[in-house]
Amino acid sequence: MQHPNHRIRLVRWARRAAAACAVTLLTTTAATAAPTQAHTPRPATAAGFVNAASVPKSELRKLNHPVPFAAYRRSHSKQTRQGHTVRRAPADEQSDLRQQCEKQAAAAKTQAGWIKSRFESCQKKPYDLILRDKNGTEAIGRLWFDMWTLGFAYDGSRRVDYLAGVENIRVQTAPPEDATKWSIAQSFRDDVNASASDPNPQVTAPGTVQRDELLGVWNDKPTWTLTYASPDLGAQFNNGNQQKVAATVFMDLGVSSPSVSPYSEVDAYHSGVRFDYAGPVAGKHRGTVFTGARVELVMSRKDPEVNESALHIYDALKHPERTFPSFAGKTVPGEKEPLHRLVDPTKQNENRDKSTKECRAVWGDYSGTGLECDEYPFASTKEGSTKGDNRYSVRLISGTDNGEGGKRILAMYTTNRVLDGDPFYVKITD
Repeated sequence: MQHPNHRIRLVRWARRAAAACAVTLLTTTAATAAPTQAHTPRPATAAGFVNAASVPKSELRKLNHPVPFAAYRRSHSKQTRQGHTVRRAPADEQSDLRQQCEKQAAAAKTQAGWIKSRFESCQKKPYDLILRDKNGTEAIGRLWFDMWTLGFAYDGSRRVDYLAGVENIRVQTAPPEDATKWSIAQSFRDDVNASASDPNPQVTAPGTVQRDELLGVWNDKPTWTLTYASPDLGAQFNNGNQQKVAATVFMDLGVSSPSVSPYSEVDAYHSGVRFDYAGPVAGKHRGTVFTGARVELVMSRKDPEVNESALHIYDALKHPERTFPSFAGKTVPGEKEPLHRLVDPTKQNENRDKSTKECRAVWGDYSGTGLECDEYPFASTKEGSTKGDNRYSVRLISGTDNGEGGKRILAMYTTNRVLDGDPFYVKITD
């Protein structure tokens, strides 16, 4: 779940965007956690752009031949041309994240998109819109496009970057409608969840949070970059302040033609992020993560370094009747129910003490054997043996295996910036 190359990929994307022709962006004053200042498109009516799925098939028959916008623009060369043609990046320059996102089409087209890891996310959302005349009685145009948003959070920095864009624009019109006059708007805003944050949470928005352009400009310069950050006060974690800021970044979408009401989609995309300065418990002292990512500890029963730990966890999850303490109807969390990290060393030791007592009750004195009491859920989770529901398991395994298993758990915590109370899952493979 690491992200070793996402900085490089973002730079590559930004460099391609910078090579495109210069355009003037419509800017708004950025505001910290002030979504009311962001652009909110008006609701759609029967006239104007509407979702093609809501239009009778009989109306679509004459508008079912998409034309790439570049070709359409050439055929309307008498119209004022916006922007300039630029070289499109060859396929081998496309980022790994984009390629992977396209393979996750079902998740990628949702509002939250596909969240690959704590540090990478993406949305690829296809649109198919019909333009009705001002009376709302006749379909006079059709617009297809893909909306992309790539997100990059950073382990080591309190920032998150979004590469947003509109691509693969295709159109069809009935005279006298002219698609070169159509526009698409992307408007970003952010909100802070104070109840899930530490005191005085703040987010710094980028200077430009809206881009409202004609299709020709989007076609020539399809992407733009936004950076959200959170200021920090330096190390405060020893005083109990991890400077956590729980925030959501939203994007609203608008599509318009000069003669009719615009199409509007509020919250076309949203991204949950958390900034922190948690210190060494998180690995790198500060960082940002996508909170919607599923974090998993993966172990294999064929891995010689942790095969005993893996088998113990597998039995606890799949065959709890084989484990101790034993009782009818026993279940153990971690596969479908998440575990939650526990950082408090005193409570961790209480879990270990109770688990060790259970091991001795079952196997007697095992000192000098080289075996150790392995516990699942782990002592470093809130679901450990002292939780009080007895939904845990203990087993004697070799000390070397037990020690390596502990290292794997810690690496999972720090690699994914799993803080106290954060959920994660466990997956055991063959």
